[in-house]
Amino acid sequence: MLFTRPTDEVLYDALIARDPAYDGFAYVCVTSTRIFCRLTCPARKPKRENCIFQDNIAACLEAGFRPCKRCRPLLKYKDQDPTVSALLDALEKEPTRRWREDDLKAAGYDLSTVRRAFKRQFGMSFLEMARLRRVGQAAEMLAEGGRVIDAQIDAGFESGSGFRAAINALIGEAPAGLRGQTLLKADWLETPLGPMMAIVDDHSLHLLEFADRPALPNEIRRLKESSRMSIASGRTPVTDMLAAVLDRYFSGESSEFGVRIAGHGTGFERDVWTALQAIPVGETMSYSELARKMGRESAVRAVARANGANQIAILIPCHRVLGADGSLTGYGGGLWRKRWLIEHERRMAASHESSVAG
Repeated sequence: MLFTRPTDEVLYDALIARDPAYDGFAYVCVTSTRIFCRLTCPARKPKRENCIFQDNIAACLEAGFRPCKRCRPLLKYKDQDPTVSALLDALEKEPTRRWREDDLKAAGYDLSTVRRAFKRQFGMSFLEMARLRRVGQAAEMLAEGGRVIDAQIDAGFESGSGFRAAINALIGEAPAGLRGQTLLKADWLETPLGPMMAIVDDHSLHLLEFADRPALPNEIRRLKESSRMSIASGRTPVTDMLAAVLDRYFSGESSEFGVRIAGHGTGFERDVWTALQAIPVGETMSYSELARKMGRESAVRAVARANGANQIAILIPCHRVLGADGSLTGYGGGLWRKRWLIEHERRMAASHESSVAG
């Protein structure tokens, strides 16, 4: 057919060649930077495995990618409509502004005219575009280790639940791409240490991490690749069970979890994670002690790497491992959380011992 979409390989070749014949026909979303570009962008070209091609700007924004500052794909259309031109310039200057209909009216714009112009050129309204830009900026802030509440405020969300719902939308795929697929379900769980993201299926837990963990976006990407499943917002009975056991844990009532954990990782990594779960509540050990306990005295560094690769916080208690000198060492959720968890578990253990003695 004349208008059959070129394959991704053809589009990647066009990207490398900066072929103007494909300009505006498709856009490249770069997963390593979370930026989308025109195919004629002068920036350094990404690796093929980091490229996803979308047919339009709306799809790029809805997938959580930000417009490139070099090729400025949004402003490509600015000469076609003065209304679009002016509003895109305003959005470019204030990407985190929370635009409302009243703002457009106050600036002298007719709402229906603005809506039609943006729908015609981008497939979404100006307000939808502005909202996705804010959410994209917030996701970037979280990826860089920013606090959830700061990202929420900067994105202009008054409601924490509304902000998390918006971020959730960046995790999944367009509805059409989910038909017939087995899905993992992602949802947020509130804890005294901040919100955590739980990703589950109908039977087991695949990921549990604090929302502001810098490596979380990469962990989600690796999970999608390794499981070959898409992720959508939602809950399963596993989510409800996990929420219940975490409530009991944080209240100091129980440290028994009983949630089935999916079998990710290499055989060695799973052995390390099993050894972590065997460390009693209220106790800690060093990497070398953990390696010795496993009968792998010469594999201390490998044990440390496996400890760092754990993506099930708290239930697989990597926070119970300290440096050789007893100091707190790196923890993806932040050292302040590691200290809190260790002290919390020591209090739990002491309370249990006193109740047994009584």
